[in-house]
Order: sequence, then structure tokens, then C-alpha cells
Amino acid sequence: MRFSSAWTALCFLLINEASKECTAKKLGSSTGRFANATLVRLAEFLSVGYKKGVRPVKDWNTPTNVEIDLMVYSILNVDEKNQVLTTYVWYRQSWKDEFLVWDSQDFDGVKKISIPTANVWVPDILINEFVDVGKSPDIPYVYVTDDGVVRNYKPIQVVTACTLNIYNFPFDVQNCSLTFQSWLHTIDDINITLMREPEELSKDKSVFMNQGEWELLHVLSKYKNFSVDKEEYYAEMKFHVVIRRRPLFYTVNLLLPSIFLMVMDIVGFYLPPDSGERVSFKITLLLGYSVFLIIVSDTLPATAIGTPLIGVYFVVCMALLVISLTETVLIVRLVHKQDLQPPVPQWLKYLVLERAPVLFCIHKKHRLCSRLSSQSTDMENYKENNYGSAPCSLHHTCEIGRKLSQHEREGGLLGLHLTPAKDNVPPLMDNILQEVTTIRHFLEKRDKCREIAKEWLQVGYVLDVLLFRVYLVAVVAYSITLGTLWSVWQAA
Repeated sequence: MRFSSAWTALCFLLINEASKECTAKKLGSSTGRFANATLVRLAEFLSVGYKKGVRPVKDWNTPTNVEIDLMVYSILNVDEKNQVLTTYVWYRQSWKDEFLVWDSQDFDGVKKISIPTANVWVPDILINEFVDVGKSPDIPYVYVTDDGVVRNYKPIQVVTACTLNIYNFPFDVQNCSLTFQSWLHTIDDINITLMREPEELSKDKSVFMNQGEWELLHVLSKYKNFSVDKEEYYAEMKFHVVIRRRPLFYTVNLLLPSIFLMVMDIVGFYLPPDSGERVSFKITLLLGYSVFLIIVSDTLPATAIGTPLIGVYFVVCMALLVISLTETVLIVRLVHKQDLQPPVPQWLKYLVLERAPVLFCIHKKHRLCSRLSSQSTDMENYKENNYGSAPCSLHHTCEIGRKLSQHEREGGLLGLHLTPAKDNVPPLMDNILQEVTTIRHFLEKRDKCREIAKEWLQVGYVLDVLLFRVYLVAVVAYSITLGTLWSVWQAA
């Protein structure tokens, strides 16, 4: 029985081969409209008895080697929020089909033919990172050569999941992988190899459209086999598409306006600290920066796993503007003239007016008494002095007090239609002396308040210079750090 079964199978195989040869001869000698159509005869010859659902090998122990190749044509979209990369690639794969072999001499020297993809066996090689069906054009044909090599070339719009790191935005470099593997067949059935050398594949940018936001650096390839259950192993080929963002657009529209606003904030420190214009100027800058952040909020990439460094930069710049405004408010409050202002403490006077100018080399002179009173005649007698010395001489203050007392005394007497006191009216003289004494006490109290205000003004100017230097150092250090980081990332 076993011998008869083998004999029956052999007879069936011989009959199949004979029928195929007879069919080829019959097609070769056919008449009608396909009498001279060599490609038609060849297509019918290849389709006779072909089973597209069976892996095309005569020995089932022989694995089918599938050669693949990848060329990136364009980067269509990088969605940082959803962590999705959309690319347009040219994908090529080829394999040996042992059932699609013919002698070119029998078919007028034809060595290759295109036949429908639906009529041949195609390996089930997919991309693991697929998350959506792209709008890829349908290529319904494959090329087959006379030695049985099938070439399946097609463009694919690939929508894949990718871990996008936007911390370095807009100087970021992304590395997204495309993993090709057979979904069902193990490495004993289908093995994957590269069609070209890895070095040639990595440097190939011949078809890449280099006019968009992203620049293709290289495409790295790596082969490995893996197992899920430690029993069956699968072959995979992973392509790492490395792209880099072009930062010019974001530098011009995001970084430069922010830098200009910060420079204007630094320039605002040269406004007089005892005036209200500096506060208004700082508030205007803060409002302008808030509007700027609202405008650029849609431009910055948003993810749930992290914040780009440029977002941190904007937040820190906003914090610096708030600190600058707070410092300005404190200094203006400190130097503002008030009649009930307490005297400057001795420890503060020692630290700010004596030690700080020496330690921090504050030698610039300021006019400290220009806004202490609304009477211009009193202000003309003040002189410029360095920090750490008394701004106005007490001698000038006393002279002003004496002149003003005499002027007010004479004016009061004339207003009452009285003549200067004489010896025959002693009660009136007593009243006049009491009024003069009252006026003198008032002037002395006012001069004392002015001296206190001048000391606070000195303290305010010194603290303003110190805080300005600290603020300037912080801004410069922060800018140098960010500039260095971004330069390193750009050069990488």
C-alpha cells in the first residue's frame, strides 16, 4: 500500500509536468488574436497550476530570503502631542519564487514580466509601529525575472508611533524606528536581509525632498531575531530614521522677540529710581511679554511627558521681569519722600553707604537732592556727592532756614500792617518772638525730615545699583547657559 501511494504521487507529478509542457506548446502554437502575444503566453504559462497561498519553495525546509530596502522621500508631519510621525518612503522588497521560472528561449528572449500582485505569493512583512493607514498609492503589479526573482517596489505613506523628545526644541533631533518583520512566519520560513550595504543605505539622500522643516541626517539599519516564548524565533529589520529640525523660523519668531524685551527691561534700570516712569515702563514690558506668550503658545509643541526647554526659558524670562518690577517698586517706595519716614538704621547706613560702595566699586555720582522738594530755590543749593558721603551741607540748609525765617517774619508783619517792634510796645514783641520761635522749630523739623529723606535716597540709589548688577549677572549667566546648550545640540 505504501509503495502504491508513492507510485501514485509520482505519476501525478509526471502528469502535471507533462500537462504543463503540453499547455506551453499548445499556447505557443495557438492561433487567433494572441498568436504573437509572447507576454500573454508567458503569463498563462506561469499561472497554470500556481498556488499563491503556498510558500514558493520546492523543499519546505528551505527558508525564503526576503531582501528589503528603504529610501525616505519626505517627512510629512511630526505630531509631538500624539507622538506620531508621518513619512513618505520608497519601499523595495524582493524574494525568490521557485515556481515562477521559465526558459527565456521558449518565449522570444523575454527575461522579465509584470504580473498582478494578487496572483503571486507575497510575504506578510509589516511595520510594527503602524498606528494608522496612510494614503499610499496602490501599485497592483510586481516584476518577475526568468530565474524566479520577484521585485515588489512601492511607495508607502507611513504613519507610525515614535517617542519624540522635544526638550531641545527647536534644536531637537528625533530618532524614529521602522521595524519590518513577518507577522506570522518564523525565521525557519522567512528570513529578512538588506538589499544594499548598511553604509550605502545610511548615506543615501538621493530622493529626499530637502525643503521642509525637517532635515534627514541618516537612516541606520539593524538586524536581529527575537523570540516571544523562547521556542519560535522571528527575524526583523529595524531602520532608524534620524531627522533634525531647522530652527531658523522659531529663532526669528520666538527667541529674538523675547531677547529684545529682556534687553529693554535691562535698559529700563537707567531710568531714575525715584520716579514713577520706571514702574510704568516695567509694567508695560510685563504686559507685552504676557501677550507675546499667549501668541506663541500655539507654536510650542505640547506633550504630556515633558516641557521643552524653550518653554522653561519663557517662564524664567517672565519671572525675571516680575522680579525686576518688584525690585523697582521696592526702590521707589524706599526713596519716596515722606514726612513721617523713620531715620536710617545705623547698621543699614554702615553696610549700604560705607561698605557696599567700596566692595562693589560704586563711584558714579548722582544728583541725590533733585526731587526732595517742590521749591526750586531750595534745590539749587544741593551739590553732587559720592555714595557713602553726606549729599548736602548742613551749612546751606541753615542759611536757607535763616533766609526763609526772615522772609516769613517780615511778610507776616506787613500782612498785619504792623511796623517792626519798638520799645514802647513790649507785649507785641513777645507775640512776634513766639511766632518766630514757632517758625524756626518748624523749619528745623523740616530740615531734619529732609536729611532723613536724603539718607534714604542714598540708600535707595546704592541698593538700586547693587540689585541691577545682580539682575544683570543672572540674565547674562542664564543666556550664556542656554546659548551654550543650544549650540551643542545644533552642532551634534
